[in-house]
Amino acid sequence: MREVEALQNRTHTCGELGRKDESKEAILSGWVDQKRNLGGILFVRLRDRYGFTQVVFSPESPELYQQASELHKEDVVQVKGVVRLRPQEAQKADSSTDCIELEAMELQVLSRAKTPPIYTNIEAGTSENMRLKYRYLDLRTARMQANLLLRSKVVRAVRSYFEENQFLDIETPVLTKSTPEGARDFLVPSRLRPGHFYALPQSPQLFKQLLMVSGFDRYYQVVKCFRDEDLRADRQPEFTQIDYELSFADEETVMQYTEGMLARVFQEALGVEIPTPFPRMDYATAMSLYGSDKPDLRFGLSFQDVSAPFAESDFEMMRELIATGGVVKGILLPGAASRLSRKKLAELESFARAQGAGGLLHVKWQENSWKASFSKFFSAEKVAQLMQEMKAGPEDGAVFVAGAPKLVHAVLGALRLECARWLELVPTDRFCFTWVKDFPMFEYSEEEGRFVAQHHPFTMPFEEDLQAFRNGDLSKIRSHAYDVVLNGWELGGGSVRIHRDDLQEEVFSLLSLSPEDQRQKFGFLLEAFAYGVPPHAGCALGLDRLVALMAGEEGIRDVIAFPKTTSGSCLMTDAPSSVNPEQLDKLFLQPKQPSFSKEEDR
Repeated sequence: MREVEALQNRTHTCGELGRKDESKEAILSGWVDQKRNLGGILFVRLRDRYGFTQVVFSPESPELYQQASELHKEDVVQVKGVVRLRPQEAQKADSSTDCIELEAMELQVLSRAKTPPIYTNIEAGTSENMRLKYRYLDLRTARMQANLLLRSKVVRAVRSYFEENQFLDIETPVLTKSTPEGARDFLVPSRLRPGHFYALPQSPQLFKQLLMVSGFDRYYQVVKCFRDEDLRADRQPEFTQIDYELSFADEETVMQYTEGMLARVFQEALGVEIPTPFPRMDYATAMSLYGSDKPDLRFGLSFQDVSAPFAESDFEMMRELIATGGVVKGILLPGAASRLSRKKLAELESFARAQGAGGLLHVKWQENSWKASFSKFFSAEKVAQLMQEMKAGPEDGAVFVAGAPKLVHAVLGALRLECARWLELVPTDRFCFTWVKDFPMFEYSEEEGRFVAQHHPFTMPFEEDLQAFRNGDLSKIRSHAYDVVLNGWELGGGSVRIHRDDLQEEVFSLLSLSPEDQRQKFGFLLEAFAYGVPPHAGCALGLDRLVALMAGEEGIRDVIAFPKTTSGSCLMTDAPSSVNPEQLDKLFLQPKQPSFSKEEDR
């Protein structure tokens, strides 16, 4: 058969044909995924984003067979042929296309491919730098195609849910004013106003509040945000938020819509039922029980306060510590008694010390009794009573940390996660949501030498706390802020906003912002608030984090089509890059020489 002269419309995708199509003619287009020669018959597996179809080339058509034998991996081809069932012994049940094959009649090579520098059809442990440099090839892999398909399904479900609930999709500006609160802004110089800069938005926060002032009582947006901050697995300089705001709403209303949206997303994208409402816990409880404001609730290992038994013991150092405000807390380790060897205990103590602990105490069941590292201060009866209060059984063990509450919570929080991994207590097939709420309104910044807003300065404080602590410890003032947490990741958060001038002015004052600073940074918002503001509240979830968790990925780069490295570089396009000096002249800019090389930056 001769090669066809012109491209024809494909009749089917590579994941579409099945038993029902036997004896039909079909035209497929895609990439050569594999080529095998078995007994003189040539088999080519054709791939597109929908799946695979096996194409058969017989030596009975010499010209067509020769043409097919010259194909290389990743060549783009179009094949016309007849659908036939595979022999019974060659049929598989993996997909509908695994029981059929296409007997080729015509072949057109649409594009030739060089040998790819990375694998596209197997998980081969390719380095991440190579995957990012050749991202367009990495995106051909089944894993990446599945991840981006999932992302698309998630966004579709988000939009349909909000539209059904009368939220309006309204775009907010990408070039805006720099209001430095939180992370550093990415700045964009203005050619028309030399010496002046736009900022790329860290979030649409101020604009969505202005939309509430404008009377659009239900807003949402799937929006790009930008933050110039140090990166890690769950951060990117540009990321995507699911952003929404409501007027005449409190935090419970926002939580209900968030839960409804997430339930829709998991049902439509994964077919998973998410029970609602989600559990709620306040910030203080989360820190006291789990040492984290984003606790992973797929497993137990919550902290138990055992300060009282130690305060009543002969352990003088502990008694003094507790008398001055310190605590002793422990974690019960189920089934760990036989695994708490001397070596393992040394590893756990080394881990705890690395987190800042002065040491690690332990108890384990051994030779039909409880053995404690502090037995010289505790009788056997008191150790047994302690473990009974912790509801321990003879297969269990426990570890304890003593110190100031903040230190103990931080150390045990890290140790809890480490022990859960060691004991293999973390299920990989569960999605455990919770709300953490009532965050502190303010936290002290050593770098700035003042209190700063933990969430943002437009968050509604608990007014009773404001009255009690405005002239004292500002860290004790709670706010109507809330985070939604999934499997130990903060998916996102929000707050009830301040809508009263007097309250907003007082919060700014507590943040040491002068009237001049207020006008300079937020003047347009404060002016708008003088014309009637409805009570409003909102939330923003990280789309990238959400999809990563749903896909079972450890970081967000594998659910973003074209991500950056941890240094903010794009290895594929070589961005950021230098620009023509004439472009800088027009912007009245002159760059400083970098103190590092491009290779060091990577």
